[in-house]
Order: sequence, then C-alpha cells, then structure tokens
Amino acid sequence: MIKILFNGFRHGHINSLYKRVSESDFAAVSGCIEPDEGARKKAEETLGAEFSAKSYDEWLASDIDAVAVGNAYGDRGQVVIKALEAGKHVIADKPICTKLSELERIEDLSREKGLSVVCMLDLRYIPQAIKAKEILDKGMLGEVRNIAFNGQHCIDYAHRPTWYFEKGMHGGTVNDLAIHGIDLVRMLTGLEFAGVDGARVWNSYAVHNKDFKDSAVFMARLENGAEVLADVSYSAPSQVFSMPTYWEFRFWCEKGLMTFNYADRKVTLFVEGAPTETVNCESTGYDYLDQLAHEIKEGRDKTESLFKSTRTALIIQQLADNLSS
Repeated sequence: MIKILFNGFRHGHINSLYKRVSESDFAAVSGCIEPDEGARKKAEETLGAEFSAKSYDEWLASDIDAVAVGNAYGDRGQVVIKALEAGKHVIADKPICTKLSELERIEDLSREKGLSVVCMLDLRYIPQAIKAKEILDKGMLGEVRNIAFNGQHCIDYAHRPTWYFEKGMHGGTVNDLAIHGIDLVRMLTGLEFAGVDGARVWNSYAVHNKDFKDSAVFMARLENGAEVLADVSYSAPSQVFSMPTYWEFRFWCEKGLMTFNYADRKVTLFVEGAPTETVNCESTGYDYLDQLAHEIKEGRDKTESLFKSTRTALIIQQLADNLSS
C-alpha cells in the first residue's frame, strides 16, 4: 500500500487525486495538511478530508511513501524539494514548480536518491492521445512536419483561486497551461523541442487584474525542424470544457493530417488520396496514480520525461516574459 500525505488543497485539481487515492486498492491517504483556513474548510466539506495537527516536517519524518502536492503554484517547488530531501516520492498537480532553479534542485535530488516525480498531466492518458501515438508510431502518416494545438481556458473569476493574481504565485500562463500540450507533443512524436522562435504573453481577459498576463501564444521548433504553434490563453467562455477547441491538436504530416480533441474519444485522419477516417478510442483506465505505483515498483520510468517537459515550459515562459516586459 502506497501511503500518501496530501500537502495543499489550493487548486481544485488536487481533489480528483484525493478521490482517486481514497477509492484505490493500492494507495491510501495517510494525512492532510493545509495552512490556509478557507482551503482547509472547503476540502473538509467537499472531500471529507481530515486534517492533521502534525507539521510537514513531522510527516516527512514518518513512514509515508509519497507526498501529493496541491499548493499555490509559487509554493510548490519548495514543497516538492523538501519531500525529495526527506526521501519521499512526489505526485503533484501541474506545474511542479515555477522557477528553473527549483527544477534543477528537484532534478538533482530525484536522480541522486532514485525518487520518482509524477505529475497530473492527464492528457497523457486520454484514449485519443494513446491512439494517436499508435498511429504515428506505425508511420502511416510519415514524418511530422507541423503541429498546432489550442488549450484555451476561461478566466472564471467566480471560481478561480485569488492567489492566482498575487505577485509571484501563478508563475505564468505558459507554465500553467502549455505544459500539457508540450508534454503530449513530446510523448506522441518522440521528438524534443530544439528552440523557441517566438512567444508572447499579455493581458486581455482578466479585467480586474491588469498585471495578470492571461493570454499566451508561442512558436517553437522540434528537433526535426517541425514547427509547433500554440495558444493557451485564458480566452474562452465558461462552456470551454465542452468546446472542440479545449485541447485540440493537429498533426500535419508528410502524408496527411491527424486531429483530435479532449472532448471526443476519436481521432480523425485525412490521409493523402484516401477517404477521411474516424477512429474511435477506448480507455485503458490507466492514469497518473497508476504511473506513480509503477515508478515506485519498477523505477523512474517517466520522471525524466516530466523534467524535460517542465524545463521546456519554463524556458518558453521566461522568453515570453522577457519579450513582453
């Protein structure tokens, strides 16, 4: 049984992990800590979470196996670092940190101690992404030449945590959202990002917080020369999650086009000289908690890949910040 401490309930994403662990037959919630009274009360009411009087240091000195991290983004890097220093594995909501210096320390500790860091990058596990990888791996579309993805979200002031808009807490829209698309592009193509050809962040939709750069676009190059165009702005209306533009991917290849989005469990193929084909996809049921269990048992299978995706997102964010200042 994997014993997990939950540190932080500052973003709703961590709730899905808490529920998943609570229902699991191979993992268990050992305890919960959250210094913010409002976040703590909400987790008690919505999840039935029980909070401990133990400090984080006391928990790290106990026999827990892993820490689940759901703090405000700007606080996560240090929470992850402390867990690794204490010899604990980590499973975290994205992003795992907001600074390249934090990532470097996380990488060093993970490698030195043989510890896994797993992130809740759920696009990796959706059936349409798994099917898309199968198609690309078979080579039926030839080499990937151009990629475009949309990952627009809604600003949703009514439900967005207030810390998002506090200086130093969010860490940037690219690092917040684009990490999903960056990670998936790397996973599906097997190619690394080799350069950034343009990036911009600016304020358009967060009307009450003019310093919050809610819009983000970038153009980056893969190692085979393919270009990736991305828009991950907080530009969508509230019904974004049912829209086809919510995580929509287009892979323009040597012999045709492959498209899919988050909402529909299908992949559409436009192959040169052939009828349009729609492939339905079935879920494997495998997710990030299964990945954590696999890595603890078998070794750091996807941890290094996570570090590469995170580094790419942070580099693009840094460039966008510099160009947009």
